[in-house]
Amino acid sequence: MAHNKKIPKTNVGRILDQKKIAYELHQIPFHDKHMDAVTVAHDLNVPPDEIYKTLVTKGDKTGIVVACIPGNEALDLKQLAKASHNKKIEMLPMKDLEATTGYIRGGCSPIGMKRLFPTFIADQAMSQDSILISAGKRGFQVGINPYDLAKAVNASFVSISNKDAHHSRI
Repeated sequence: MAHNKKIPKTNVGRILDQKKIAYELHQIPFHDKHMDAVTVAHDLNVPPDEIYKTLVTKGDKTGIVVACIPGNEALDLKQLAKASHNKKIEMLPMKDLEATTGYIRGGCSPIGMKRLFPTFIADQAMSQDSILISAGKRGFQVGINPYDLAKAVNASFVSISNKDAHHSRI
């Protein structure tokens, strides 16, 4: 549970408390121009592969699908489509993000969305003790065990990301 009283708790923290899942809340300065995961990693002084970005997509058969991948990697849409039983999947238009999830760009967490959507976590998270994901508000991150995250959002671990010089922003 979060023990740092100086950092205001987000809805994500409250949800994790309700589920009795351990986490660590972090707050960093929010830069509107630098919302990429590599900048967040630098601000938190952690390797970029510990920061996981939450990407929201739309499948042709299942509708909304959520992906959590390392911040320094790119989402493999074909692999995500296969894992989620879609023929085709595409990124959700940014203009639809808040209405669909309840979150805004730079503060989108897989925990606490308006609905529990099918969620997939990049399988490399299984080898990490802890990963950092958005705490549901810009400038806030939650450190959480990947298996606890999977439990919290009923997610599966799959191969859905790859190293790419043109990685997507959070």
